[in-house]
Amino acid sequence: MSSSRLAFIGAGNLASAIVRGLLAKQAFAPADLACTSKGGESARKLATETGIGHEPDLARLVEGADTVLVAFKPQSLALADPRLAELTRGKLVISVLAGKKLATLGRTFPHARNVVRTMPNTPAAIGAGITPYCARSPLTPADLALVEKILGALGQSLTLDESYFDALTALGGSGPAFLFEFVAGLRDAGIAAGLPVATAYQVALETVLGASRLLARSADTPETLRDRVTSPNGTTFAGLQVLGQREFRATLKETILAATRRAGELSKD
Repeated sequence: MSSSRLAFIGAGNLASAIVRGLLAKQAFAPADLACTSKGGESARKLATETGIGHEPDLARLVEGADTVLVAFKPQSLALADPRLAELTRGKLVISVLAGKKLATLGRTFPHARNVVRTMPNTPAAIGAGITPYCARSPLTPADLALVEKILGALGQSLTLDESYFDALTALGGSGPAFLFEFVAGLRDAGIAAGLPVATAYQVALETVLGASRLLARSADTPETLRDRVTSPNGTTFAGLQVLGQREFRATLKETILAATRRAGELSKD
């Protein structure tokens, strides 16, 4: 690998999403990317399916790259190959390991020229994610451009102080699961109202998709768009009254705060 290339340590779902996104956007050529994995099977599969390189030898993989993307399981960080400390000397290290703080990453990669912590969410798998990131020290213009190019393969990115990451994990990381639960609830409510199962699911899903697209394209607040749907004493008004009585927003607030607290607990060394 030449010095401009990107090495992936780990070749699971998230690494696969990044590789496929980079290739689809022609940000990198297959020859610019190479991967390895603990057992080797997932790396071989990713290489076969995408045309990128597969290098089982960790030293050769990392030594030939300028940037290393760490994408193995977060719990494996404590057991990471100790050679990585020296192998990543002078290199840019980008982590997608959930819950692993910069200080923790720094102990594994103490000689990297910089370490970047990111928090992708599951829609990143289709290029529709939102990925916050932070760096151990200010990124050079070249490294900043590279980080944003890589994260751009997953959707949108934004840079924020690490102190926000527990809340970001709760809202952005866990948020998709809460939305999936909401769609499931709409589906079940439609069934209770008399709709066939398939119809209830289709209408629930397309309503959420359509409303989300409308909101994303609008300059108006969610509350303004809500009010446009709501006629005085109409059907939407009747439903919103129930949501208010059941403290829907308060429930969401407690949901996010509970997830934030748990994120903080899990990120402790």
